[in-house]
Amino acid sequence: MPASTTKRTTRRPDDSPFDFNLDAVEPDEELKPFVVRFGGRRWTFQHMQDLDCWNLLDAASNGEVSAMLGAFRNALGDQYEPFREVGLPQYKLRPLFQAWLKHCGLNEDGTPIGEPASTDT
Repeated sequence: MPASTTKRTTRRPDDSPFDFNLDAVEPDEELKPFVVRFGGRRWTFQHMQDLDCWNLLDAASNGEVSAMLGAFRNALGDQYEPFREVGLPQYKLRPLFQAWLKHCGLNEDGTPIGEPASTDT
C-alpha cells in the first residue's frame, strides 16, 4: 500500500502568533442603517455590509429570490413579519432594493459603486 501524501496540519497553541487578526478588521466607513417610510410607518434596514454572511449564504444557496428574502429578513430583524403583513406590490420591490443597494454603496451585482461590475460567468 503506498504511503499517504496527505499533509497533516499541526495546530498552533492559542498563545502563538496568528497569520491574520480578523478581530481587528473594521468597515471602511460607518455602516448606517437604511430607513424607509412605507405603509405609514418607518422601517429600519441594517446596512448590507453589517448583515451576518452565514445567514445570507444559506439563503443564497437556494437561488436569487431566496437570497433577496434572506437579505430582507436579516436586515429587518424583528420588523420582517410586520413589514410583510403590510404587503409590497411588485413594482415597489426593485426600487426599494436598488435604493438600499445605493445607500450601502453597492451596484446591483454587489460590487462597490465605482468599481467595475463583476464579470463572473
